[in-house]
Amino acid sequence: MDVVVQLQRQLADHTASLFHEGFLNDQFNQLQQLQDESNPDFVVEVVSLFFEDSERLLNELAKALEQQAVDYKKVDAHVHQLKGSSSSIGAQRVQGVCIPFRNFCEEQNIEGCLKCLQQVKHEYSLVKNKLETLFKLEQQLIAAGGSFPTL
Repeated sequence: MDVVVQLQRQLADHTASLFHEGFLNDQFNQLQQLQDESNPDFVVEVVSLFFEDSERLLNELAKALEQQAVDYKKVDAHVHQLKGSSSSIGAQRVQGVCIPFRNFCEEQNIEGCLKCLQQVKHEYSLVKNKLETLFKLEQQLIAAGGSFPTL
């Protein structure tokens, strides 16, 4: 059981750091509360959809901002979508970068938009890596015969 206790501690510490460092907010806890025995992979499935959607949106944003004549309404629509999906899983640092990004779209400020695109890509990459680590720890804990408390 020593391995299980160690994994439980790692999982608890990693989860706490995600909230402490501002990667996630309470919306993620609410998402976890929707998971139960009948749908044990609910959070992983929802977050995986977030990853797919975010990568598509980030690619669309990069393409849109490379155009000679930038369609700021289109860029803003993509940023709005990214903001909403990041909010729905509690990825607050991604969501937070979307706010000034939308302001730069409104101002039609290409430099500001490009800077925000780099920031949002960075924050997305960080939260993706952190969540993937969280899910791996959960899998290792289950494989070792342990369980983790559902919130």
